[in-house]
Amino acid sequence: MKILLAVDGSPYTQKMLDFLTQHRDWLVASNDITVIHVTEPLPHRSAAGQTAEKVREMYLEDSALVLNPIRTFLSEHGVSAKFVSEVGLAANHIAQAAQKGSFDLIVMGSHGHGAMANMVMGSVASKVLSYCKTPVLLIR
Repeated sequence: MKILLAVDGSPYTQKMLDFLTQHRDWLVASNDITVIHVTEPLPHRSAAGQTAEKVREMYLEDSALVLNPIRTFLSEHGVSAKFVSEVGLAANHIAQAAQKGSFDLIVMGSHGHGAMANMVMGSVASKVLSYCKTPVLLIR
């Protein structure tokens, strides 16, 4: 099975990893696992005051803070995974990656605010659900 793990480094990412630990059959070598992290772009005015190299460095540091613990976690469980780091709107990149990569499943943590809060604030998980046809497993 091709599985896309969408991570943001929040406690909900940890809950997702805990779920995977409890369901060890998901963490098997026969599954093709890709981990995606999407960093929100800096506001235009913030980025304008930095060199392109400095902005790129900031994005790489942000990504490393999120992805390195997950690399360690998967490695400790004997899982080899691909890692993807993007900059932009998370829901768009996750949905596009799922479609382009022909993934069977997206697994991601969700804050679980509920329907009313999502109508007001929106959520990455809700947008991923509406943007793509790939099944999504939300861990709360």
